[in-house]
Amino acid sequence: MINPKIPPLQQRSWRRELKRSCHHARDLLDRTGLGADPAIASQIASDPDFAVLASRSYINRIQPGQPNDPLLRQILPLNQEEIRQEGFTIDPLEESKFQPIPGFIRKYHGRVLLIVTGACAIHCRYCFRRNFPYHLGSAQLSHHWPTMLKEIKRDPSIREVILSGGDPLMLETEKLAKISQEISDISHVNTLRIHTRLPVVLPERITTNLLSWLKDCPLQVVMVIHSNHPNELDDEVRYVLNALHQTGITLLNQTVLLKGINDHPTVLADLSQALFSMGVLPYYLHDLDPVRGTHHFAVNEARKLELMEYLKEQLPGYLVPVFVREIPHKPYKSRIF
Repeated sequence: MINPKIPPLQQRSWRRELKRSCHHARDLLDRTGLGADPAIASQIASDPDFAVLASRSYINRIQPGQPNDPLLRQILPLNQEEIRQEGFTIDPLEESKFQPIPGFIRKYHGRVLLIVTGACAIHCRYCFRRNFPYHLGSAQLSHHWPTMLKEIKRDPSIREVILSGGDPLMLETEKLAKISQEISDISHVNTLRIHTRLPVVLPERITTNLLSWLKDCPLQVVMVIHSNHPNELDDEVRYVLNALHQTGITLLNQTVLLKGINDHPTVLADLSQALFSMGVLPYYLHDLDPVRGTHHFAVNEARKLELMEYLKEQLPGYLVPVFVREIPHKPYKSRIF
């Protein structure tokens, strides 16, 4: 049953929704019923080096008056971000060392990752690319694009191209179609992977035009969505994930383990089950990348072990995400436990 409050896909204006986004911590507190609480206001970062950004849709899923709401905690800039912690750096994955061309990241065999935009619909406070120099790459995509294509063509070992950002779905569908068509003209590339949080944080982006492109794309399409908590998965998200599933693409999810947000066994189990009911397989549970300003999200090793033991005991194997961390210069992601 489709919720009558959810507009048909062909009537969606995601650009209009973007204009209604929240850009300030004070506005975010007001919209979540916390604006009059001086105790909360005193915890807000006075001058965050990573701007506030959240869609109206996402904010509407936050429980009003609850400062520890798991969705709010992901987007509210706290003064803990301003504390410098040893081991937390601006480029924890050292991506700058793997870019022969700006925005062209080559770390793993058989695939290449392209930063096609620096734009997002939400600024997650734990984002490992919060300091990424987008102005050098994605902002000049049209300039670097011919060189990127040439680099892919000359290396027959590249079978998969990954679109990342920012969020690649922030590009217009026509632009995405052009990118995918030019990639599909390279005979040794057969898979297009898209990493996106938009189906969860800006479901209005899933339009009939986008679905048509995905359905007709000449490449095998894998879409990896990013969801961290079952409260993110409301009726509208279910609606658009079902629509994406019906295009025939492969839908996976990756979650970041975050202290105070999803470091509870039943939360992670509920998330896996909810995703599966929407046609999405839990894929990765990511350890926090140690980017500067995120140390307060780190979960200790003992707790990580407890969480994974619970998931393995309570869920069938296909619902247990692989728990990984990314270590610079390793040719693959490292499994934890």
